[in-house]
Amino acid sequence: MFKVGDVVVYPAHGVSEVESIETREISGSGISFFILKVLDTQMTVMVPVTNVENVGIRQLIDDIGIDKVLDILRQRSVPIDNQTWNRRYREYMEKIKSGSAFEIAEVLRDLNILKRGKELSFGERKMYDTAKNLLVSEISTSRKTDKKDVEILLLGAMGKVESESM
Repeated sequence: MFKVGDVVVYPAHGVSEVESIETREISGSGISFFILKVLDTQMTVMVPVTNVENVGIRQLIDDIGIDKVLDILRQRSVPIDNQTWNRRYREYMEKIKSGSAFEIAEVLRDLNILKRGKELSFGERKMYDTAKNLLVSEISTSRKTDKKDVEILLLGAMGKVESESM
């Protein structure tokens, strides 16, 4: 279980710090909550301690996990689902909401491959940026390195040169 000061990943929101654990009375019974501060947005979130697993809050990715993320991003010959944008969008959102760095990496990889063949729609670009930012934030926090360096690392794994991102 997490303790105050732990840095965790809160799915779809990103890297968060456990600020406190508080008990609040709700409907006559005391319920313990983790009070999380999302580091990128400074948003505060209350999550019932008993609901942590259902929500998908997890430890930061480690070096082995980071290597796996980079391997996913390096994949080029993956079948891209040519279904309608709405269906693909829903599928990608589910992966982002899962909080899994590996599923988020799949979304980033797939959108990057799609981007090579056609211009991404506004929604797709937004999702691409969300996936990239979630991975950059988590990996830079895990490795205690600069976000820009991590972004260059991810773009390099996807076969892009740094100037393409600017």
